[in-house]
Amino acid sequence: MRKVIVTEFLTLDGVMEDPTPWQRGYSSLEIGQFKSDELFGCGALLLGRVTYEEFAQYWPTATDTGAFGERMNQLPKFVATNTLQSLGWNATALEGNVITAVEALKRQEGEPLLVYGSGTLARTLLRGGLVDELRLMVYPLVLGRGQRLFPDEDRLALKLVSSKHLGAGVLLLTYSQTAGN
Repeated sequence: MRKVIVTEFLTLDGVMEDPTPWQRGYSSLEIGQFKSDELFGCGALLLGRVTYEEFAQYWPTATDTGAFGERMNQLPKFVATNTLQSLGWNATALEGNVITAVEALKRQEGEPLLVYGSGTLARTLLRGGLVDELRLMVYPLVLGRGQRLFPDEDRLALKLVSSKHLGAGVLLLTYSQTAGN
């Protein structure tokens, strides 16, 4: 059975929206190694439509991305979308109900399914109890506004599995969902 791993970049106040600008100045070898290990340890990407469109625009034409970029482009992608009629970039749309489609993917043999960003999809999978690991890379800054991973109305019990300092003040917090969610 495949695992579903959700990984998110977050500020201290829970903002996940458009992390590229606010991540500047917070780099380390440990962050790069973690992201590389994570990508090479998965068997496919599971993406929401918005993240898919952003990635599909960037990664196929990105230069100087080395083995990471090659892996990103080669991996199969499964996309939660009701609006896109055709997908490129080695991607397949999830058919029907997202929860049912991901449950079917989890029953397959293979390496984990990795969710990058994709806030709406991540919340849907968490509410559906389908996330085996939630990996939060927490950056030491407060933005005060922006899309948050967990809106005010959400309540979700999680169990801390591990924590690790990744350098530059960034903490990796790994959680699992507890029984009863």
